[in-house]
Amino acid sequence: MTEILAEPQPLPLTPNLQDNQMEAPELLTRYRAGERDFTGADLRKCNLYRANLSGANFAGANLTDANLSRANLRKANLTEANLTDARLTAANLLEANLCNADLRGANLILVELGGAILTAANLSGASLWKAILNKADFMNANLSGADLCGADLVAARFVKADLSGVDLSSANAIGADFGGANLLGANLKGSNLWKANLKDTCLLGVTFPGTVRDCAGKLLT
Repeated sequence: MTEILAEPQPLPLTPNLQDNQMEAPELLTRYRAGERDFTGADLRKCNLYRANLSGANFAGANLTDANLSRANLRKANLTEANLTDARLTAANLLEANLCNADLRGANLILVELGGAILTAANLSGASLWKAILNKADFMNANLSGADLCGADLVAARFVKADLSGVDLSSANAIGADFGGANLLGANLKGSNLWKANLKDTCLLGVTFPGTVRDCAGKLLT
C-alpha cells in the first residue's frame, strides 16, 4: 500500500510588531463608545490633535512622536507611558498622572499641567516654554536641559529633581519647592523666587535674578 505523506505545514510567520498598532480613528471611536482603558496601547505617531481623551488610561502606552497638541487629557493616566518626542503644545493635562513617564525631547510649549503628578518622570531636553505647572509634582524627575522659560511654577514641587542646565528665566516660581534639587548651571535670570524653598539645593553656576531669599527669609545671593 502506498503511504500517503502528510502535506508539510508552512512555518509560522514572524509576527509583525506593528500589527497591534492602533490608529487614531479606532482609538477615538472606542473612546466615544465609552472605553477608557488603553493600557499599553501602541499609538506611535498617531495624530490626536484636539482629541478629547480626558480620564483615559494610557498607562505604559507607546505615544512616541504622537501629535497630542491641544488635546484634552485632563486627569488621564499616563504612568510609565513613552512620550518621547511627542507634541503636546497647549494640551490640557490638568491633574494628569505622568509618574515615571518618558517625555524626553517632548514639545510641551504652553501645556497645562497644573496639579499633575510627574514624579520620577524623564523630561530631559523637553520644551516647557510658558507652560502652566502650578502645584505640579516633579519630585525625583529629570528635567536636565529643559526649557521652562516664562513657565508658571507657583507652588510646584521639584524636591530632589535634576534641574541641571535648565532655563528658568522669567519663570514665576513663587512658593515653589526646590528642596534638595540639582540646579547646577541653571538660568534663573528674571525669575520670581519669592518664598521658594531652596534648602539643600545645588546652586553651583546658577544665574540668579538678583537678591534671592529662601522661604525662611535667609539671604541666598
